[in-house]
Formats: sequence, C-alpha cells, structure tokens
Amino acid sequence: MAGLTYVGHATVLIDMDGVRLMTDPVLRPRVMHLRRHGTAPAGALRGIDAVLVSHAHWDHLDLPSLERVGRETPIVCAKGLGGLLRRKRFRHVLEIGVGEDVQVGPLTVTATFADHEGSRGPFGISAPPVGFVIAGSRRIYFPGDTDLFGGMADLAPLDVALLPVWGWGPSLGPGHLDPRRAAEALTLLRPCIAVPIHWGTLAPIGRSPDLDPPHSFARHAAEIAPEVEVRIVSPGAALELR
Repeated sequence: MAGLTYVGHATVLIDMDGVRLMTDPVLRPRVMHLRRHGTAPAGALRGIDAVLVSHAHWDHLDLPSLERVGRETPIVCAKGLGGLLRRKRFRHVLEIGVGEDVQVGPLTVTATFADHEGSRGPFGISAPPVGFVIAGSRRIYFPGDTDLFGGMADLAPLDVALLPVWGWGPSLGPGHLDPRRAAEALTLLRPCIAVPIHWGTLAPIGRSPDLDPPHSFARHAAEIAPEVEVRIVSPGAALELR
C-alpha cells in the first residue's frame, strides 16, 4: 500500500513501503506576507521518518514548520542548506547534490536537477535547488520548484509526478511551471499519474489563492499527454495509490 496527502503548497506527505516522507513543510498560518488558506490536516505530523527540503526559498524552507516536525527528524536537503539548519539545532541533516542518493529505510531518495533560482533573499544563503525521485515499490518525483528542462526525460518512467502548476501570487516569475508547461513536462516524465501541487494554499494578505491552475493543467494534459491520469487532490486531502 502507498498513498499521498497533499498538505498544501509544496508540502506532500508520501507514505510508501512503511516510510513517511514530507516534502518542503509549510504548516503554519502565515509565512512572511503570505497567509495560509485552510489548515494542515490533522495527523500530518505523525510518524514522519524524514523531511525533504528542495531549496532555500521561504515558502519551501520554513524553519518554524520544520521545528513543528521536530529537530530530531532527519532532513535530506540540497547542498548548501545544511549550515543554516545545523545552526538552528536540527540534529540530523544530510545534504545531497544532483545525482546523489540516500537511503531512508527501504526507499532510495535521489536528488535531481531543478531549473530554478535558489537564494534566500539578498543577504541570505544561496544553494542550487534540487528535486527528488523517491524510489521503492513505486517511483515518485517531487521537483520542488522548477521550469521545464530536457533532462526530465532521464527520470522516466515514473509512477507518480507531483508537478507544481503555479506559485503563490497573481503571476509567475522564471523558474516555475505554469499549467501548460507542467502538461508539456508529462511527455518527458511519462508518469502513470500526475498530481498538481503548489496551488490553492498560500496567497498574499488580502488575496485568495487561484483555484483554477490544477484544472487548467488537467485540460492541457488531456490534450498533450492523454495517456497520463491526472488526479486533482485538494489541499488537506489524500490519494491512495493502488
């Protein structure tokens, strides 16, 4: 048995082969100028075996959320982030770069290239972003933030692709997938199932999240990659993988 819970934004709880992994935890009501719409599902923090952190941006590396998960929980992160995490007294931090992997129980977690900028503001740390392929009884791809890149084809085939389809504001900057480009990525990644993420959770104060991007992605996917099953999972909901 395997399953996913879309906690919200880029936070996904992956439950596979007896291991629970959480990606880029953002769990609190407010991150800088962003408000969370909806609460993290009850039980999301229970029994997490490791956390995956893709890059340094505030809406992906949120230190208070990581503290909620626990300082004893192992963190697998992009190279260059370890110093910050260790200074904040997280005790089990492993940095990996593109092509490197680590075992978490029976699962192999491999860092992948991500076409994105990875600095934490003008005076913060900077580290090359990564995505992750989690391999066990299934192969699941979590890109972090990325734009379309040709090397996605090297990650195929996949059982599940967790694809960001938007950001947190009214527009997207470089280094992000929009619904159309995320659908184009399906032709390279060749997943059996695609789950749109990075939508419907965070928005600037005074705005509500745009709820159309996953549906726009599904429409484009039906045109570009009709063989891929698109499953739209609302923030807080779960998907069982049979």
